Amino acid sequence: MTRPARGLLARYGFGTAEGDGGARAADLLGPEGLGLWRTDEQEPTDEDAAELLAALSRAADPDLALRQLHRLVEAERRVADKPAVLDALHADPGLRRRLVAVLGASSALGDHLVANPSQWSVLATAADGLAPAADGRLDLALAGRLTVATQPVAVLRQAYRLALLRIAAADLTGGRGLEQTMAALSALADATLSAAYRIAVDELPEGTRRPRLGVVAMGKCGGDELNYVSDVDVIFVAADDEDLTAATTVATRLIHVCGLVAWPVDAALRPEGNRGPLVRTLASHLAYYQRWARTWEFQALLKARPAAGDLALAGEWIEALAPLVWRAAERPEAVEDVRAMRRRIIENIPPKQLEREIKRGSGGLRDIEFAVQLLQLVHGRGDDSLRAPGTIPALRALVAGGYVGRADGEALLRGYRFLRGVEHRLQLQGLRRTHTVPTEPAALRWLAAALGYTATQGRSAVEIFRADWVAHAAEVRRLHAKLLYRPLLESVARVPADGLRLTPEAARHRLEILGFADPAGALRHLQALTGGVSRTAAIQRTLLPVLLSEFADAPEPDRGLLNYRQVSDKLGSTPWYLRLLRDEGPVARRLARVLSSSRYAADLLAREPEALRLLAEESELVPRTREVLCDGFAAAAARYPDPEQATRAVRALRRRELVRIACADLLSRAGGLAPRPERGSRSAALAEVAAVGTALAYVTDATLAAALRTARAAQPAPPGLRFAVIGMGRLGGYESNYLSDADVLFVYDPPAGVTESAASAAAHAVAEELRRLLGMPAPDPPLGVDADLRPEGRQGPLVRSLAAYAQYYARWSKVWEAQALLRSRFVCGDADLGAEFEAMVDPVRYPADGLTREQVIEIRRIKARVENERLPRGADPATHTKLGRGGLADVEWAVQLLQLRHAGEQPALRGTRTLDALAAARDAGLVDPADAAEMAAGWTLAAQVRNALMLVRGRAGDQLPRHGVELAGVVRLLGRDDPGEFLDEYLRTARRSRAAMERVLEA
Repeated sequence: MTRPARGLLARYGFGTAEGDGGARAADLLGPEGLGLWRTDEQEPTDEDAAELLAALSRAADPDLALRQLHRLVEAERRVADKPAVLDALHADPGLRRRLVAVLGASSALGDHLVANPSQWSVLATAADGLAPAADGRLDLALAGRLTVATQPVAVLRQAYRLALLRIAAADLTGGRGLEQTMAALSALADATLSAAYRIAVDELPEGTRRPRLGVVAMGKCGGDELNYVSDVDVIFVAADDEDLTAATTVATRLIHVCGLVAWPVDAALRPEGNRGPLVRTLASHLAYYQRWARTWEFQALLKARPAAGDLALAGEWIEALAPLVWRAAERPEAVEDVRAMRRRIIENIPPKQLEREIKRGSGGLRDIEFAVQLLQLVHGRGDDSLRAPGTIPALRALVAGGYVGRADGEALLRGYRFLRGVEHRLQLQGLRRTHTVPTEPAALRWLAAALGYTATQGRSAVEIFRADWVAHAAEVRRLHAKLLYRPLLESVARVPADGLRLTPEAARHRLEILGFADPAGALRHLQALTGGVSRTAAIQRTLLPVLLSEFADAPEPDRGLLNYRQVSDKLGSTPWYLRLLRDEGPVARRLARVLSSSRYAADLLAREPEALRLLAEESELVPRTREVLCDGFAAAAARYPDPEQATRAVRALRRRELVRIACADLLSRAGGLAPRPERGSRSAALAEVAAVGTALAYVTDATLAAALRTARAAQPAPPGLRFAVIGMGRLGGYESNYLSDADVLFVYDPPAGVTESAASAAAHAVAEELRRLLGMPAPDPPLGVDADLRPEGRQGPLVRSLAAYAQYYARWSKVWEAQALLRSRFVCGDADLGAEFEAMVDPVRYPADGLTREQVIEIRRIKARVENERLPRGADPATHTKLGRGGLADVEWAVQLLQLRHAGEQPALRGTRTLDALAAARDAGLVDPADAAEMAAGWTLAAQVRNALMLVRGRAGDQLPRHGVELAGVVRLLGRDDPGEFLDEYLRTARRSRAAMERVLEA
């Protein structure tokens, strides 16, 4: 054979596996072999030979196909003068395509044909031009004609191989898709089990009563998704005790026959596994599953299907166990059991195989199957459409029902088809049970070719296959984690099965049980949300049972449901809304908690529904720093030349930040729903009321800063005019609440050469414009700008120069004004001017000599007057958080008195925050540590209750009610359980705080 001839054969793909450039192929194809190749002319012998060579070149492994064909022809020559297969291949293109595909993809089926050289004819095209049936049916008569064996087991083995040969041929030539191939293999398993059952029954001793024995297919066979080489999982069930002995004999023989014919039969999924009896009665099975079965056993029952024997009995068994299967997910440990089982499977894979496992490894078939089965167990209790045994039908039903997103479902289907295709080709090659991608280059080339991959410019077929494998595995791994560890699963699993079926009658009954005050009204909301056959309604039907349970935990379930409907009406048509609730962490339960706990947050979300995206990310529930807020608000304002548009943009950002803080505050004591700060984060948890006050003050600071820039741009002032906003009251003390006004002072400093009147007018115009812009009607919580703490109050000028402030405080200020200045700090504007203002008022608020006796008496007198005159009529002083006994005002007056008396000589007391100043006074020995602790506890609890009241009511309020839904709402929001116990705690804490305050004021 000349080198050029061998090179020409190499173009057909021969010699790649052998590494000989086609020399071996030349021998097999030449005159001494198949007679298809002229060695001298270096070409096929004729047109028929050329077509056969082309077919061989398209095989997964041309060298293997050629060797097998040569062996088959030689086997025919040993039994006949002239081999018929070559003539048939030339005459029948369908046979040529099918037989060559099998010979090039499966050495095991090739060996079978060589051992049985007449059986290739089962792949021939029928007289009507159709391909041979490949539906998994056994043709025992044909097998009997094509083999010399007469013993039933031997004939059955031949019939099984013939059916398998047809299925493989249809699969390899595109005559069957993956689902059809799996169904045919499962049907072949059923037929084989049935034939083995008949053999076993026929072998029973004469006179033995034929038992009623049902054979239930489990696992892949039960799901109609069997692969080429696999154990067939079954469970045997007998009708009654009288059948047990004979049934056990039949079952044992059936297992033996199937092992000889096709594959091992595995009955280990039965109760008690291999330690339990092989056959049980229906009643015994039922007793076991009712009392002892574990979660994985119910998971396995998802794929149960009658397969052989007494099919009616097998159906009765499945029907009897079905209610137990669909209640299994309600076990407290069920969801975690399934997750733990998946982790154990991965842990048991040998390390050397871990990265090559397409079945058990991460990103493999088991990832898809476990995710689908867990979703079936949880959601199938209320949705019969999900009770499909097969993975692909179940996944399609989950997508159709809205339980899995369309894109996620399609990605899982693509991954499943790819991985099962790889598994089929690997197993078909040697008819061996394997799920591991090979590492040898030749084996990888064969696998890629068997899967239909071809080389492209710059990339080999193996490289393309590897890239696809990595991509599918990564996507399967991601979606497995997303679906299997979806927090909503535990929530749905805790809902009783009846609660998942939102029929009108069931829904009304459940609403009454859950404590809805107006079940009829709530039912109307449910019908509006879930009515129709749209995908949106389907997803709502999945979410609402969980949300109803969350709403029911709130004092006003009806309001939570109403708020949810309002948000859904606004966002229901957006593609991300329901997907976010279904797929993203604990968003659905967080939203339910927020909507049912707080009118304030619900109103904000109704105005800014897209802000609920914040609930999806832990980092989004952390308040932003002052610098980030100021930069962001300023940038938003700068995008609009019109001052009103600029202010609307700033107010929209403020609204979003209020949503962020309110939601974080509401969820901070909600157990597993609470945001978890990232490791290394310096942001304080919003469970601390001081952190809430600081976060709200930062938002106000940023709002005022952006509004001031806009106002100055709208009201041009003389060049060089310095202007600053000074925070007072709760804003200055970083103790803002959700509905606080911004208490401020406006200060300016005229530039050189500008008259005082002109500078004053310009500064006044800026201040008025700032107040106008922030006071415009808008769909967001108003931010009142209150300058009433300025000198002379409302009778005094709105804006003063720094010199005028200095003159006033030096000559006319009273002790209460010095007290108010204790909380003054620079907020925005000219920072140097703000620092100069703070330096100017320091001697006033921190007098070097402290207070005179008369000034102390004056403070006490004003305090008593405030208690008598400012406490609202009818208010309960014991539970009024601001002005009541032991409340905010009591502690703040005591601390401010200590600051006025001692901050001149104790710099540590010079701060605007109440608790910081109290701690400094304690450390300086100015107040008894026990009294300091009592006042800190009283102030903290009063501030928490005041914030909670505003969140619950959605409006300002300082009075803690002694009973009712508002008290219950406050108690729940603060993470407590019993309203009565909490009220007692508040009264006790306030009483002790009041006593400590009196000791400080009287000292």
